[in-house]
Amino acid sequence: MSKVCVIFGAGEYYAGDPMVPSGAYVVAADGGLDHTRELGIAPDVVVGDFDSLEGRRPAAGTHTIALPPLKDDPDMLSALKVGWAAGCREFRVYGGLGGRIDHSISCIQLMALLSRHGASGYLYGDGLIVTAITDGRLSFPAHPVPEDGRMVSVFSHSDVSLGVNEPGLKYELRDGTLTNTVVQGVSNEFRDQVDAAVSVEHGTLIVTFPIEVALPGVSRFRAFDGGIGELDTEVSKLLVR
Repeated sequence: MSKVCVIFGAGEYYAGDPMVPSGAYVVAADGGLDHTRELGIAPDVVVGDFDSLEGRRPAAGTHTIALPPLKDDPDMLSALKVGWAAGCREFRVYGGLGGRIDHSISCIQLMALLSRHGASGYLYGDGLIVTAITDGRLSFPAHPVPEDGRMVSVFSHSDVSLGVNEPGLKYELRDGTLTNTVVQGVSNEFRDQVDAAVSVEHGTLIVTFPIEVALPGVSRFRAFDGGIGELDTEVSKLLVR
């Protein structure tokens, strides 16, 4: 089992308290430090340019990585890189959705980045979780489903995703092809007490599922290598001067 990194961002937290597994590596990304303070959680690392931090800056002695505001990597990507360098390959992100829509899209893109390097990322949103899978399978164990149903949606992040299968769901797609302009996978449903899965032979899928459903088992159809890059602490070289 891979080491878990829990990241606290500056976005919305919705209902319920975030869960930090025992032994997890905790990173506060910029304004996420406000939330860890409110929750009484001590992060292992604080990273950001602190443009979204409302409270005081981290106290002296705290493991803090201060970034320049005119940088290429957003604070959330920097937080993921910090967790990756600590050996984590499963990332649970609170405060990565809500607020600015561009930040939400950015965080969804980052879940795809993780999956394309063999890691797992989960964005905790308003009653749902957003994740991604590349050339692999998400397995959801059977669980009770209320009468009003619980939606699970699947989107192609790749231009084309081949060999998409959704066994156990209400609409059982088999060996399907999805593209990033097709929304055929939206608003599917789990079935009561039935094992389900979402898999893709070649490509990257974005998957959303109810927050009360247990995190899926993850299997991958090939080996992955490389990483998500080194932490960038420099001012952007793309600036027009």
